[in-house]
Amino acid sequence: MHVGSFVLAAQFPGQGRGEALHRAVRSAEVAEEAGLDAVWLGEHHFVPYGTCPSAITLAALLLGRTRRLRVGTAVSVLPTVHPVALGEQAALLHLTSGGRFSLGVGRGGPWVDLEVFGAGLEAYEKGFPESLDLLVRWLSEPSVASTGERFTFREVPVVPRPSESLTDASGPEVVVACTSPASVRLAAERGLPMLLGMHVGDEEKAGMVALWRQHARACGLGAGEIAGAAHVSAGICQIADRRTDAVEALTKAMPGWLRQGLDAHVTVDGRPRAMRDPLAYTELLCGLHPVGTPRLCADRLAATSERTGISRFALLVEGSGDLAATEENVRRLGAEVLPHLG
Repeated sequence: MHVGSFVLAAQFPGQGRGEALHRAVRSAEVAEEAGLDAVWLGEHHFVPYGTCPSAITLAALLLGRTRRLRVGTAVSVLPTVHPVALGEQAALLHLTSGGRFSLGVGRGGPWVDLEVFGAGLEAYEKGFPESLDLLVRWLSEPSVASTGERFTFREVPVVPRPSESLTDASGPEVVVACTSPASVRLAAERGLPMLLGMHVGDEEKAGMVALWRQHARACGLGAGEIAGAAHVSAGICQIADRRTDAVEALTKAMPGWLRQGLDAHVTVDGRPRAMRDPLAYTELLCGLHPVGTPRLCADRLAATSERTGISRFALLVEGSGDLAATEENVRRLGAEVLPHLG
């Protein structure tokens, strides 16, 4: 089992953005010290829900500050960037980090980001498959041309080529954030592992893994490739000597962050959007994920792995909103939970 942290650089009420980013960087450094396997970085624009606007840029910083930790994006929002530019950056990080970089990509949402970056709503609604395929080709072929609806250019060489790494990995892994049957099928048809969100529980995640396997088999993927697909389950983790204390730490801090963070999202076309009740959502997350004593957290992770077949986890550890508490949470995850998981 591989346990990593999920870092949003969340801005809690009363905090500055610099404070949120400092906590994000520090929690990643502590993750390596504590023996975690990876850190996964969120990306958001113009909202305090997450103050990191470029997950791949922050990944570069953290890869330079660590020596063992795998660093991944969760996710780089593909409709708002050119897939070749993202592919070049991913190849660069793969080559210079000794293969420690993972590229998680997703569709994002119908937010004003699409207007600001000139992508337009169509890039979100229809353009994701084309962008994903161009990105994957860039990371696997010596030269690439494109004649798609959104991207058209003559053949150019891929420089640097990910396969020129001095490691066994031919390129950075690509993971796709999946929230619907359509996105599950998209990932499966390309043989790419999924990142499944923290808002869904074990039963739904198990169903999405089963659907991925079904589509993968239909596309001719081998049994070994299907069984070895390294899907990632996102969740939250808060450790305390008593479960009630862990829940209290989150229910005191997270609703305020969720309220201001989610409410700040603006749709590009004015479509109505419903916001979750922040307290109810926090309580839901506490029920779904490892929140409580170290033994309870270990048992919850093991149960999720058994029920879903997923062995990689990206756990939000900054739910208290406090730097010292976040560092302690990460250290306890490494020292008191991981030993129970083997």
